[in-house]
Amino acid sequence: MAPQTSAVEKDNLFIPLIDFSLFLNGSQAERTQAAQSILKGFQNAGFIYLTNHSIPLPTVSHVFSTSAKFFDRPQPEKEALGWTTPESNRGYVSHGREKVSTLTDKDEVEALRGQAPDLKESFEIGREGAEGTPNNWPSGDEAAKEFKDTMLKFHDQCKVLHIEVMRAIAVGMGLEEGYFDGFTDVGDNTLRLLHYPEVKKDVFKKNKLQVRAGEHTDYGSITLLFQDNRGGLQVKSPDGTFVDATPIPGTVVINAGDLLARWSNDTIKSTLHRVVEPPAPEEGDVHPARYSCAYFCNPNFDRMIDAIQGTYGGDKGPKKYKPINSGDYLVQRLAATY
Repeated sequence: MAPQTSAVEKDNLFIPLIDFSLFLNGSQAERTQAAQSILKGFQNAGFIYLTNHSIPLPTVSHVFSTSAKFFDRPQPEKEALGWTTPESNRGYVSHGREKVSTLTDKDEVEALRGQAPDLKESFEIGREGAEGTPNNWPSGDEAAKEFKDTMLKFHDQCKVLHIEVMRAIAVGMGLEEGYFDGFTDVGDNTLRLLHYPEVKKDVFKKNKLQVRAGEHTDYGSITLLFQDNRGGLQVKSPDGTFVDATPIPGTVVINAGDLLARWSNDTIKSTLHRVVEPPAPEEGDVHPARYSCAYFCNPNFDRMIDAIQGTYGGDKGPKKYKPINSGDYLVQRLAATY
């Protein structure tokens, strides 16, 4: 296999930069090599960067500008679309309401939120038409209509990319390419639009616990992250340090989540990450706003997740986890976060 290009390489953390067009359109040998590189990235770092993926760059730019317009709406309009329950997981989440962490005890999360609330607001969009859990769309003007149209189209495009990446993982693991198709076809995924408001630099100096988003792992199979050029995302290295995952224009950062780690019997890593004060230097005493779009991919909510054959037994050891329902697992994790 040819040497891999790195997107991040520090403190024994190697996050590969992979040309996804080789898997999508390459020869059989190129497809296999790209798939193995993707799997290896998830096994070693839990993170990869993909270039030449299937979502056009102008589409991503339009999503970012449309998202920024939404967050510019008056606060009462946003609050009227508020997030309600873990089962729905849709709607607007105001500054400081969510506290992402590694904790699962609600009281412990609440104590941490009191010390250092996450400096962000977000808007969650689930699968349109899911029974009993409608999306909370803005309404009443042309911008609201454009917002809904743009985000539904993007949700569908990200769903396709999820399917494609899971096919690459299957090929990398030596499974049939369509192994995961029956787990990804419904699209029980969440598009999260994120706005980290501008913040004075001394906020981080006064409170050493203060972050834009606390250290955490993601819950589902994989997460597709589209980020602007501000920076601040950090990934935990094998040495225990947090390393900057610097934005690379035109790429999507993808990380494995906890359910994929369980599914793979922990042969794939779900790695801790966080969003902190952006790297220096930036002139002035204020960090500008940061925007990102995270698409949280999940196995269909009605499916049971059990260790994949070949990831346990013999020298690989026993299964580490009992089978679990995908939807139940997600609700359980979200319930502690809000």
